[in-house]
Amino acid sequence: MSQAIGNTALAYARVWHHVDASDRILGKLAQRIAYVLMGKHKPVYDKGIDCGDYVVVTNACNIQVSGRKEEQLVYRKHSMYPGGLKEEKFSDLLETKPHEIIVHAVSGMLPKNKLRNRRLARLKVFGGSNMGIYRNNILKRWEDGTLSDDYILKLDPANRFRKPERS
Repeated sequence: MSQAIGNTALAYARVWHHVDASDRILGKLAQRIAYVLMGKHKPVYDKGIDCGDYVVVTNACNIQVSGRKEEQLVYRKHSMYPGGLKEEKFSDLLETKPHEIIVHAVSGMLPKNKLRNRRLARLKVFGGSNMGIYRNNILKRWEDGTLSDDYILKLDPANRFRKPERS
């Protein structure tokens, strides 16, 4: 008795997603990023298998928060020495290290298990619009859910600018 095993290698392949964080709400954006890092958008998702994708976030310095969180939100960390509590306000952290705001929010949305650090390592956050060498890896954009122009051009350069025919 033989069984046909489907080709799942493509389902487990990691795709690079690009997110522009300009004027996006921090919590909603972090929830969507965590969803993609875990791989829940794939049909082969399993909570014990790390099948998520890469996410590149640009313009982190333009992130928005709702309500009065911009004045009230405080990030704390402790060095475990007496008097070692460090506090930073959201507005100060947004000016100096905007990438840490998004990483902290996404970290809170991921499950607290052994896969968490591996998933966070696939998150690349940039304060400005320049993403450096990662620009060549992007396959999907989140604005409209389409594939990138470079990837479409590589697939079929002849049909790139052809308009759909209307009936």
